[in-house]
Order: sequence, then C-alpha cells, then structure tokens
Amino acid sequence: MEALYLSCLAGGVLFALVSVIFGDVLSNALDGILDFLSVDILKPMVVASAITVFGGAGILITRHTSLSIIPNLSLSILIAIFISLLVYFLYVKPMENSENSTGYSIHDLVGKIGEITIPLPGIGYGEVMVKIGAGNVLHIASSLEQRIMIAGTRVVIVDEVDGVLLVTEFDEKRGDDV
Repeated sequence: MEALYLSCLAGGVLFALVSVIFGDVLSNALDGILDFLSVDILKPMVVASAITVFGGAGILITRHTSLSIIPNLSLSILIAIFISLLVYFLYVKPMENSENSTGYSIHDLVGKIGEITIPLPGIGYGEVMVKIGAGNVLHIASSLEQRIMIAGTRVVIVDEVDGVLLVTEFDEKRGDDV
C-alpha cells in the first residue's frame, strides 16, 4: 500500500512541476480537447492536489500510526477531499472571479460618452478621454460635424475611422430620454 501512496505523492509533485514548466505549451497543444470532461470542481489543480495529499497523508498515517489498511485508506481519502475542497474554494474559485481583462477594441468605444481633453479644431484632431472599466483611456478624436469643441466638452463617440474617433457633442436632454 505504501507503494501506492508514494506513487500518488510522486505523481502529484511531478504533475505540479510539469504544469509550472510546460503548462502553457500543453494547454495550447491540447486546445480544449478535454473540455467535455470539465466539471467545475475537477480542475487540474484540484485533482492534482487531491492525489498529492492522498499520497502524502497515506505515507504519514502508515509510518506514524498503527492503523490498518482500510482505516488508513479511508482517512487518507478524507484528508485528500478536505484539502482539495480548501484548494478549490480558497484559491481556484476566487482566482476565476478575478480574471479580468484590461484589453478592449477601439470599436468598443463607439456609443460611449467621453470628454474632450485637447480641443478639437473644426478640421483637424484633438483628444478625447473615455472611461473603460476602472480607468480612463485617451484617443485621437475629430469632430464629426467639423465643429470646434473646447476642452471639457462632453461628447459621444459616433464612429472610428483609421484609429481616429469621430465625436459629436453630447446633448444632455437627448441623452436622458434614450
């Protein structure tokens, strides 16, 4: 039985090392082949930790207690389940919820409200600031109607052409009705 525990412990440690070193390469190589097997709690990190803890607990219980095989096996499984649940709820689940991207497409800005930071001449370019998520981004802007707009003017982004945002003045009365 000790050979099973040692194998699980060694396999779990080996899996951890391989996933740290080659994790992205293997992930790209498999490219979702095993997605049909995915159950939320059966993430590779949770399964690997359960197997590793099962092996480690089994070795410790075998060497430091006088329990027979069945109680030893049962206790090792319970410890492995307990630790893997802790890993899932204290590490994996919170990390899934924290995965936010700060990336956006310039096309996503169409329809958003911004504020002129560098005045727009009738014909030419200025700059508009748009709130994206928790931060602000600055982009080159031009007036759609070729009107002069001073800094601080609230605008709506109407279109994007070649990386330049075409804006028009935001009408507060019409904006509330929509």
